[in-house]
Amino acid sequence: MASEMKQAFHMNLMELQITDLFPTKTMPIQIKQGKKYRQVVSSIRAVGLIEPPVITPFKEGNGYLLLDGHLRLAALKELGIQFVSCLVSTDDETYTYNKYVNRLSAIQEHKMIVKAIESGVSEEKLANALNLDIRTIRYKRQLLDGICAEVVELLKDKDVPEHVFRMLKKMKAPRQITVAMLMNDLNKFSIPYAKALLSATPIEQLVNKGKPRRLTPAMLARQARLEEENLALSQEIGSLKEQYGTEMIDITAMQAYFRRLLSNEDVAEYLREFHEAIFDKFKEVVEFDFFRMKNID
Repeated sequence: MASEMKQAFHMNLMELQITDLFPTKTMPIQIKQGKKYRQVVSSIRAVGLIEPPVITPFKEGNGYLLLDGHLRLAALKELGIQFVSCLVSTDDETYTYNKYVNRLSAIQEHKMIVKAIESGVSEEKLANALNLDIRTIRYKRQLLDGICAEVVELLKDKDVPEHVFRMLKKMKAPRQITVAMLMNDLNKFSIPYAKALLSATPIEQLVNKGKPRRLTPAMLARQARLEEENLALSQEIGSLKEQYGTEMIDITAMQAYFRRLLSNEDVAEYLREFHEAIFDKFKEVVEFDFFRMKNID
């Protein structure tokens, strides 16, 4: 298996002219009025290009196909920059590349800002570079204050809204961990769900015991039921994940066997001639992309 693995990117960046890069998609005209685009332009103007575009050479002819970084390319053109350092991919499919890309999470963004400040970049310069208000920079820098290390590890690569961390800070560490595990198990990181979990948190598990609340017997019963349902659902999801992993191993092994079977021309010809329905099913299993199905959300 190890011998079949190949390197996804070339080790060294390649310096190229902007005119040698050919986009794989057309950018809408109104994109330049968007906040994200203005942030990219401001960032490049202030501190230069941080994340290199991803490219792959054309199989025939000159030039390079742009797999990722269309906003950055448009910003570079606007700023009159003629050359850019690119990361060269060994795969020429934008879908394959983007399938593995995880965009910057709130925690990762926090760590980048903290690292930049520790390196001597002022909050004002960061705010200008990212086209953000300085208060936003300070909030992002303090994002994890009051969040325990276990929760940071659980959510470090998840798309969690920043407001969710505000609600987590109202809970004590053990409760933070429980809530983060529930969100992970359900793959649900929305603000309404976090609010529901905060509301269901017992007073003794809140920082400073939270605001005084008058809890009626009906509210206490509803809170207990919500906790039980969440825990039961979490256990059920854990069981399904374990079962799913085992089944995926079986399916992968079966697919490899059918592929090897059909690679034998005599066997394939025999099945095609005398058992066409079986041949078609075997071929369908061999060609099916189970990994892609797994990543459809």
